[in-house]
Amino acid sequence: MTEATHQMTSNPLPPKIQKPGFVGIPAGPDVCIMDDNDKILNQGEIGEVCIKGNNVTLGYEKNPEANKKSFSNGWFRTGDQGYFDQDGYLKISGRLKEIINKGGEKISPLEVDNVLMDHPLIEQAVCFGYEDKMLGEEIAAAIIVKEGQNFSEIDVKNYAEEKLAKFKIPKKIFFVNEIPKGATGKLQRNVLAKNFGLSN
Repeated sequence: MTEATHQMTSNPLPPKIQKPGFVGIPAGPDVCIMDDNDKILNQGEIGEVCIKGNNVTLGYEKNPEANKKSFSNGWFRTGDQGYFDQDGYLKISGRLKEIINKGGEKISPLEVDNVLMDHPLIEQAVCFGYEDKMLGEEIAAAIIVKEGQNFSEIDVKNYAEEKLAKFKIPKKIFFVNEIPKGATGKLQRNVLAKNFGLSN
C-alpha cells in the first residue's frame, strides 16, 4: 500500500500458527476494524480495515477532500473490508467499493469468487455487481472453465445453491476464455458489468 511504507500484517513464522486465507497479525502499525460511524469494532465484527503508525502517511498534500474521506481520528481507512478472528488474525473479505448491495444485503464478491473457485472444474471465477431496478444491484459471475471440461450455467447455480445463501447466488453467468487484468496483473472486476453490456 502506497500510504504505508511497510507491510501492515504478516503470518508469523513457526511455531506460531499460520492461517491460510488470513493475512496474519499486525506487523508494526496499529490495525483496527472500524464502522461507518468511526466506531472501533470487536473481534468477529466486519468493517473497514484501518491503520495508523509512524510508517503511515499523515495525509494527502493539498487534497483536503481526500483527507476527510480517508482519515478518522488519526486512523487511515484502507478501503478494505475485513475482521479479526478470536486469535487476532486479520481476514480481508473484499474491497468496500466492490461490495454488492442487493436489496439491502451487503455481499462481498470475493466470498462468492472463493466458493465458485472451490469447484474442481472452474479455473477462474470473478463476481461483480450490476444495476437492477428492483433490488438496486444483482450479482453476475464471469467464469473460465478448465480446458476440456463442460460446465453449464445450471451446473454453476446448482453448485452455488449448495454452498451459499440464496441471495448470494449469481443471477447471470458468463463463460469466458479470459478475464481482463490491469497493468499490475490484478483482475479488473470493476469493468466487467460494462464489458457484458450490463451498465453504461
